[in-house]
Amino acid sequence: MQAHSDPHAAPDTYYVPASSIWPLVGSFALLLLGGGFALALNKQAVGPYLVAIGAGILLIMLIGWFGDVIDETLSGKYASQVETSFRWGMVWFIFSEVMFFAGFFGALFYARNLAVPMLAEAQILWPGFSAAWPTAGPGAHAAITPVPAWGLPAINTLILLTSGATVTWAHWGVLRGRKGQLTFGLALTILLGITFLGLQIHEYGDAAFSIKDGIYGATFYMLTGFHGFHVMLGTAMLIVIFFRAMLEHFTERRHFAFEAVAWYWHFVDVVWLLLFVFVYWL
Repeated sequence: MQAHSDPHAAPDTYYVPASSIWPLVGSFALLLLGGGFALALNKQAVGPYLVAIGAGILLIMLIGWFGDVIDETLSGKYASQVETSFRWGMVWFIFSEVMFFAGFFGALFYARNLAVPMLAEAQILWPGFSAAWPTAGPGAHAAITPVPAWGLPAINTLILLTSGATVTWAHWGVLRGRKGQLTFGLALTILLGITFLGLQIHEYGDAAFSIKDGIYGATFYMLTGFHGFHVMLGTAMLIVIFFRAMLEHFTERRHFAFEAVAWYWHFVDVVWLLLFVFVYWL
């Protein structure tokens, strides 16, 4: 198979896009984000402004770069091998996300089962450290009141499980060429994702502890907070896919963009099930 950047290339050639400025724009945006965040941590007044500018430039980059990819897809420039590359790229991206959460779950399991009784007495991490895992026994911080599993977390579990079913139903719609089923399933999934985020914000507002309250507060907010960020990102991607579906960008045979977002959403569902069991329930 030959590499080719000609838009009129034969369908058995591997399309290589022309040079693009978007990687440079994205690098500059990340530089502003990282530098601005570091300055903000050091209480420099310019820090938040650099973060906001960096975020805005990053958003412009994402819209422009993904817009180029969508245009290339619709123009028929991609052969089957390009789509295979996209699929493997998404697989490895999700694998990297699995490893990301594995690190936080590892910290959770270590804190719960090994470290807390020792650290609560020895205080070997930093001056004034106090372990605060509610189920750690005598060493637990008495002021910590964990979020009960069978309240909002259980409702959010039901919401995400339902959203997994609705996005699968939407997938069946695109496979059968049913635009109404596709768009309605996506709309339901988006609504459920937004509802989940709203309930999580409400949960944080009612929580009796913060991220500063020992190892329990740190692991709780890191795990649930990063998961919430992934739900927000997944919801944003679903909204893009919804509008693309309205514009009839997908066919029964060519709809990988939808599948990629569906894979990501199912990954988010699985992570939440683990969170519900190990953070809230047990």
